[in-house]
Amino acid sequence: MNKRHKHPQDGNPGMDGELDQGQAGTEAAGGELEALRAQLAEKDKEIAELKDKYLRTLADNENSRKRVRQQSEESVRIQREAILRDLLPIIDNLERALAASREGTDAKTIVDGVEMTVRALIDFLRAQGVTPVQSVGQAFDPNRHEAVDHVASQTHPPNTVVDEFHRGYLIGDRVLRPARVSVAKGANSGKRNGGENDASDVENN
Repeated sequence: MNKRHKHPQDGNPGMDGELDQGQAGTEAAGGELEALRAQLAEKDKEIAELKDKYLRTLADNENSRKRVRQQSEESVRIQREAILRDLLPIIDNLERALAASREGTDAKTIVDGVEMTVRALIDFLRAQGVTPVQSVGQAFDPNRHEAVDHVASQTHPPNTVVDEFHRGYLIGDRVLRPARVSVAKGANSGKRNGGENDASDVENN
């Protein structure tokens, strides 16, 4: 009985198939790895671009803030200089009044000069939104008046401002300085409106 001998070159068909499949799998894995590397590189590029845009945005915002701050400071400087410039003619008038008094000019001329200066100051304040508070003859208002004295008066109702020691001023609707006033004393001084102090309470302070 003759036995068939396998030639050394004859391979194992099953093993060859496995080798082919393994090689194909390796090539596929290598392809996937390259694709992943390419995607990673693309993401790194996108991140770098976003970071650059972010840094540019930060720089633009900082430059914008600096410009706004500089413009604000410049605006304040210009307004301050304009206010001070408007004060200079008033100082000129006061200096002329002083010079006139030193030269022995008659009193009426000096008084007229001072009155003109006061009017100029009031006009200047009005231009800045500052207006005087009319107090005498008005009802005492603790939001606008500071009572420093009380007087008995036959001609003014109780809690009416009789006199002012210095004038109060408003800037817009807000009190810039309250007027210091004396107030007519009522017959029944003390508390009112359930415990709220009226102007006559200064008598007891």
